[in-house]
Amino acid sequence: MMSMRPVLEIFASDGFTLWPTAELGPYGDLALDGRLTSDEVGTAVWRLADCNDVEPDPGQAEGRGPRPADPLDAFLHALSTEPHPYAPGGLVVADSATGAVFRPGCCNGLEDWREWLDVTDGSGTAWFGHDPDARAECVGRVVRLTQDAEGDEGPVVELPVDELRRLLAGAERDLRDFFALAAGWAERQLPGHAAAVTAALARALDLDLDLDPDLKPPS
Repeated sequence: MMSMRPVLEIFASDGFTLWPTAELGPYGDLALDGRLTSDEVGTAVWRLADCNDVEPDPGQAEGRGPRPADPLDAFLHALSTEPHPYAPGGLVVADSATGAVFRPGCCNGLEDWREWLDVTDGSGTAWFGHDPDARAECVGRVVRLTQDAEGDEGPVVELPVDELRRLLAGAERDLRDFFALAAGWAERQLPGHAAAVTAALARALDLDLDLDPDLKPPS
């Protein structure tokens, strides 16, 4: 049986105290869906804010405003003002029959998850990071997922195009369920920043909120 999960690459949030986070290992994946605990949602939001907490390019700095002095405002500033937030991770495909797992390579992000549609309905090929060079390629009516297209080792997963479309629809539901959960979390944990944070999460996950008015960020 094939499965697909949207995952966020997670590090341990040691020493972080601005809001509660889950006690996770030093490195791993956090599957994003509507079943996460409040602390796990907090971990996901922390990771997204942390990895985007960098100085903007000079051309963007003026439009995004100065970094605030308040610690919470400062930590959320980059995520809230970044037009295209980075969400390290991607979509992981597993074949329970063979045990093979296809996972994104380095520098891949969930913000690019729609590139999978190039495989099913576009060019027929997409790359998902490097080291290893993860590649998806449509060959006839079969999609071949190669974990390391530049090497001779590593798992290969094959599945019908229609099955991949079904998995992608499920992965998008998981992302939307997570977003709804995170929006409620933000209203409780970050009431003064809820609108900006949830809007940033929608950008980071490339969600079209016009398709579901119930997921609109709070005003």
